[in-house]
Amino acid sequence: MKQIVLASASPRRRDILIQAGYKLIIEKSNIDESQFPTDKIEPCKYAEQLALAKAKDVAANYPGQIVLGADTIVDYDGVIIGKPADEKEAEEIVCKLFSKPHKVITGVAIVRIKDNTEIITNDVTIVYPKKMSPEQIEEHIISGTWTDKAGAYAIQETGDRFVERIEGSMTNVVGLPLELITSLLDKLIV
Repeated sequence: MKQIVLASASPRRRDILIQAGYKLIIEKSNIDESQFPTDKIEPCKYAEQLALAKAKDVAANYPGQIVLGADTIVDYDGVIIGKPADEKEAEEIVCKLFSKPHKVITGVAIVRIKDNTEIITNDVTIVYPKKMSPEQIEEHIISGTWTDKAGAYAIQETGDRFVERIEGSMTNVVGLPLELITSLLDKLIV
């Protein structure tokens, strides 16, 4: 099995990598995302910046290992949408995002200190939502499935009900662009 260090506590990222055949060491980074301002930065660069900070933070404890950091955000007309703080913000985000297409961006960083490996990239998927009724929005907010999710929804839990179609990687919308990551890791893992 190919072993990597995942700088994330996300169960979705963990499951994607395990199902792809990776053996994981999991260590959540100590990066405070609130210290990274979202103004005056392109959404893709913001996601990459956070992914790299997370990977570097954890890589300090594993200098000989490949460390994977990732950060997923939603880009709504150039505005970065992260995880909602509470129900009110979740409802505002859902009302906005499910009014027209938006982008889900995952910044990816792969770091291995011992040989100065540092790969930073991103993947973008366009989500075409279905219109949601006020009742559906209320039901979604009450369900709590928006908690700790960029854009206040999880396609793997609500996709059929809320998403008409996507352009790009489905695993990217879940939180980790597996196709991109596999192609990068296959070059590094021997």
